Amino acid sequence: MIVFIVRRLVISFFVLLAATFIIYVLTALAGDPLEDLRQDNSPNKAQKIADRSERMQLDLPIPLRYLNWLGNLARGSLGVNRDGQDVATLLADALSATLQLVLAATVLAITIGIVVGITSALRQYSGFDYTVTFAAFVCFSLPLFWVAVMLKQYMAIEFNNWLKDPVIPPTVIGMLALLGGLIFGALTVGERKRRLFAFGIGFLISGALFTLLSVTRWFADPALGLPLILAFGLAAAVGFTALAAGLQYRGPLYATLAAAVIGALSSQVLSPILTNPTWLEIGGLVLLTVAVCVGLGYAFGGLQRRQAITATVLTGLFTGGMVFLDRMLQSFASYSASVRGRPISTIGARTPNYSGDFWQTSLDSAGHLLLPSMALILISLATYTRYSRASMLEVMNQDYVRTARAKGLPERTVVVKHAFRNGLIPITTLMAFDFAGVIGGAVVTETVFGWRGMGFLFTKGLYEVDPGPVMAFFLVTGTAIVVCNMIADILYAYLDPRIRLS
Repeated sequence: MIVFIVRRLVISFFVLLAATFIIYVLTALAGDPLEDLRQDNSPNKAQKIADRSERMQLDLPIPLRYLNWLGNLARGSLGVNRDGQDVATLLADALSATLQLVLAATVLAITIGIVVGITSALRQYSGFDYTVTFAAFVCFSLPLFWVAVMLKQYMAIEFNNWLKDPVIPPTVIGMLALLGGLIFGALTVGERKRRLFAFGIGFLISGALFTLLSVTRWFADPALGLPLILAFGLAAAVGFTALAAGLQYRGPLYATLAAAVIGALSSQVLSPILTNPTWLEIGGLVLLTVAVCVGLGYAFGGLQRRQAITATVLTGLFTGGMVFLDRMLQSFASYSASVRGRPISTIGARTPNYSGDFWQTSLDSAGHLLLPSMALILISLATYTRYSRASMLEVMNQDYVRTARAKGLPERTVVVKHAFRNGLIPITTLMAFDFAGVIGGAVVTETVFGWRGMGFLFTKGLYEVDPGPVMAFFLVTGTAIVVCNMIADILYAYLDPRIRLS
């Protein structure tokens, strides 16, 4: 393993070195960096041209400029751009904005896409499978810039206007109830009568829920409350237990249910701390949650102790997330009033000069992240769903899966222990490229939503024929690609012991 990593690093170093030379030369030859100054009519035009020429070393041949840049890099400096700004500072700001924008969206797209794709594969040719396949093809075919513009129009401008009087029209309630019924019916496996019954139940539940939300004007002052937090926590406890250990063992189930109850009740006990916490206090509560859940899983797990600990920790973190969401929603009304009733933003990373408590500033960040994250998730989700479905279908038809079933193993064990890990191997390559790609930013999304991240840094450097920012962008993205691909190779050996790195 060590020899493999060292060899890959040495080869990657020389590949990156050659690539930096090519990128630098192409950027320098992309145009005239003095074009804007040549059209300047100010009295000090000549001085401006001389200053920029000296700063960018335009009197030297391009190869010598590259060697000077490489020497500065070896000394730990990225130099300055054509306006004299420190490139390292620009890179730090752009990288921070990009990670804030795309990292959460990518993680959510991967998680949801894999879960939906595997579920679709396990229910091949069912209504759910056809629905997921159709939705994935539609989302994959949508142009990102069009999705972003539609989200700005209807999820921000129209939604903010609607929040002034958040009453859902009866026709919209009917459409939402119909959609809920279709989802319930698609998720149900069995004969047609059973699916029709599930459709009716879903239709009634969805209709009643949205009618209640409309009558109570919940969207104007939303909150979950202790009953909903507890209900979501208990549902998550059953789901995580079924996934990790199976419901036939009572110990893990008792541990996850206890974690859900303790997590929900702690929202009331810790109310003074949660009134206006800091991120350090939130991090401490997360560590405390993990410690308590590990203890519960160890105490109740019995022979399934390892699976119980996993399920309990996931349940505790999920319940804690519900508590966090509830606190944010409780501050929604005051935050909306402070931004003049426009809580969903269409541009930028934050409201200029905005100040508020912890929950209000968190809502401000979330309101700016919502639309660009949704645009990225919709496109990426389709890719992961299709890849996961195809990979899982291939694995489920392998001989070792049929052998595991012939031995009488439970279906959960066959899917989770035997098929799931091998089904992730092709996805690992896609995940590696995706994580490396997000470091480079989302150029279209950043442009539409006015987000000054890595994509903006790269396009601005190209437009201004400024190699400094372009090379900083390439260094980060190139290194990320090398590292992520190496991690993917190592994960191959973990997921499939038959694969060996040499």
